[in-house]
Amino acid sequence: MTAKSTASLVCRKATLADAEPVARFHVAVWHETYRDMAPPEAVAQLGFERRLTAWRESLADPDPRRVTVIAEQNGQIMGLVSVGPTQAPLYAGRGEIKHLYVSPDARRLSLGAMLLAEGRKALARAGFPGAALGVVRENARARAFYAAQGGREIGSFTDPGPLWRSDMILIAWD
Repeated sequence: MTAKSTASLVCRKATLADAEPVARFHVAVWHETYRDMAPPEAVAQLGFERRLTAWRESLADPDPRRVTVIAEQNGQIMGLVSVGPTQAPLYAGRGEIKHLYVSPDARRLSLGAMLLAEGRKALARAGFPGAALGVVRENARARAFYAAQGGREIGSFTDPGPLWRSDMILIAWD
């Protein structure tokens, strides 16, 4: 990716056939993002097989409100956003931005903003009154990004997670 352009990016809805490359991308970016925030045992446990199972389930889900969009350049995933309904009462009926990841090579090119906008549009089309996501409290870079995109920090919670209990901030767009 060039340092100044996202012109050669192609965004499209992910399908079940994308589960393997999406899982590989997710693991790589998650490890890069959380290696200094998550406990070492959590980083060690989040591997390809674990993510592949989760992505196969997610991408096979027939719920039309659940959407994953990937951004590719030359067939390589550079970013993704995944959205859908949540059961968490703290979201107050908003749709959830479940995953938003951008390759380190594609940061600072507005790809994250573009994917966030795509996710919010998908949730609006699905009838949700707004969008929200949980971000790890220590993730200052992500929190600053979400604030710059108009997100408001409206609450906090502890995510028991399958890998580690993390202190989270709920960010919303209404």
